[in-house]
Amino acid sequence: MQKSDKRDEIVRAALELIAGQGFHGAPMAMIADKAGVGAGTIYRYFENKDVLITDLYREIEGKVMASLSEGYATERPIRERFLHLGAALLKYFISSPLEFRYVEQFHNSPYGTACRRDKIMGKGGGCNAFKELFEEGVAQQVIKDFPLVILFDLAFGPLMSVARDHILGFVELDDRLIERVVEACWDGVKR
Repeated sequence: MQKSDKRDEIVRAALELIAGQGFHGAPMAMIADKAGVGAGTIYRYFENKDVLITDLYREIEGKVMASLSEGYATERPIRERFLHLGAALLKYFISSPLEFRYVEQFHNSPYGTACRRDKIMGKGGGCNAFKELFEEGVAQQVIKDFPLVILFDLAFGPLMSVARDHILGFVELDDRLIERVVEACWDGVKR
């Protein structure tokens, strides 16, 4: 196995185990075993489990942001941009259930609290399309004048719940239903 292949196997094993069993249910030895590497090999790529967990989150976040950027045009009206981002986010997560479960756990753990706060406040680097969209929408009086965190909750909390329900088999989402759900989220934030 080449060096990058080993790292990829470690990341994949961590994703599968953590998504299924949580952070505490996936010790490094178990991740190494699932990846088919020695326990010490993980430490060549990741200083410790905390680094593995946050690096894996950043990799997933990069994939999500790349997916959201496809076809996204900042010159479009705010409503169209919101609908694009919401639909792209929902479609990405329902097509990547392991990554969705991982991101949910990350955001709802001590690992994700500071990271999420920084993202919402625009301090976390990376793509700030959501933050910029909301700030522009509030400034143009197209979006309700709520604190940024509430706009995120109103817009994306329901999307995450719907993604979870699709993954669990409670609802079957198709393109039309995704469009309607995202429009309902828009109704929650528009003036």
